Amino acid sequence: MKSIKNHLSLVIALLSILFSMQIFIIVDRSLDAYKQNLVTSYSVIIVSQKRLSKDDIFAANKMISDIKELTPDNVVNRLNTGMDKKNIDFLKLTLPKFYKLSLEHYPSPKEIESLTKDLLSNSSIKKVENFSHTHDITYKLLLLFKAVVSVFAISILIVTSLLIFKELKIWQLKHAERMNIMGLFGAPVWLRSAVLFRLSIVDALIASAIAFGLFEYLSSNALILEQFSNIGISVMIFDPLNDFILLLGVSLVLSILLASFIVLGHKEEV
Repeated sequence: MKSIKNHLSLVIALLSILFSMQIFIIVDRSLDAYKQNLVTSYSVIIVSQKRLSKDDIFAANKMISDIKELTPDNVVNRLNTGMDKKNIDFLKLTLPKFYKLSLEHYPSPKEIESLTKDLLSNSSIKKVENFSHTHDITYKLLLLFKAVVSVFAISILIVTSLLIFKELKIWQLKHAERMNIMGLFGAPVWLRSAVLFRLSIVDALIASAIAFGLFEYLSSNALILEQFSNIGISVMIFDPLNDFILLLGVSLVLSILLASFIVLGHKEEV
């Protein structure tokens, strides 16, 4: 029981850091997936006096991924109030040309502004409809959501760091006498501190294993997957290889730093 209590504080502190890190990763992936989903529904419309070649439009900006010419049939059908076929054909010839542009990725407001300027530099293009107002609102909401999650993750990191420093002080007091005795018998610093490094590494492994099990469960939870499906995106909640290596690495580094600070603090007291 005493052994469990010795490990519990640091394991919980490390686990909270790993949890907040993985949540931030999930949110970042979700935003990327949502942006990719928005790309399929977002487009730019250009109006030209004459027919343009696709090469000319592609050359305007490298963000353009696809070009589709919109037929004037819908416009003509609305204006058709009994005109004969000859007049209808003439009207189609005199109407401006409309093109729908798809983009490589969901653009930022600055990229939209740059794209619009590049397109209007072509003298044949008279208007560019980029739906900037709706686009800017959506883009700012995405940034705001990511910023809120970032602040949350940083807050967790700061609070947890304070808990770790508190644990550091406890460990330092608990092992100070034993380390001093070993020092009197000529034991080197690494040997005197071996128990601290061993405890910190074990706690890092325990926290990482718990985090692995937790996120493996969440990644296959039907309720969570349904929520992502409802907003039309597919997100990898947990990558058993890459994410676990990252979490394990962070956990080990923090734990070893904790043990190192304890050793340095003990030296300073001497």
